[in-house]
Amino acid sequence: MNKITIVLAALSLISITTVAQTFTLTSSDIGGQAVNKQFANGFGCHGENISPQLSWQNAPKETQSFAITIYDKDAPTGSGFWHWLIFNIPANGTELKSNAGDISISIAPAGSVQSNTDVGKPGYFGPCPPPGSAHQYLITVFALKGKLELDKNTTPAIVGFYLNQQAIARASLVMYGQQ
Repeated sequence: MNKITIVLAALSLISITTVAQTFTLTSSDIGGQAVNKQFANGFGCHGENISPQLSWQNAPKETQSFAITIYDKDAPTGSGFWHWLIFNIPANGTELKSNAGDISISIAPAGSVQSNTDVGKPGYFGPCPPPGSAHQYLITVFALKGKLELDKNTTPAIVGFYLNQQAIARASLVMYGQQ
């Protein structure tokens, strides 16, 4: 009887450990709501336009690179709005520092590419929803099976196409923003 109890206890621990090791995205900057620090400084908004700190863990072993996107599905455009696309983050990377989306200060990981957003420029462009209901900003890290052979001038739709072709796993956070 004691052997059965020990085996069951061991299996329970293995099961708990397996569940706890999923691909996960976290942020020390985001608490569910976009704040002035993250809001855009443009399009009628007067925020600081600082991209959030993001970190991830437990990526699949076969990951060759990472990508991060921020997408507003509630934007009144008919196709949403891409606020940030950064890809070819090295496979040994586990974090983007706060303000890594500012291409003028070059703190994003070496070799990574920040491509055009829906404002037509590369780098982070923070939330700036029109007055009214809160918008959901989906922040996703993609574990990729290779690097993307794209450059900073690539449109968000093309980057999204290749991300979906190369994705091994995804992890996401949601941040809400409202004026």
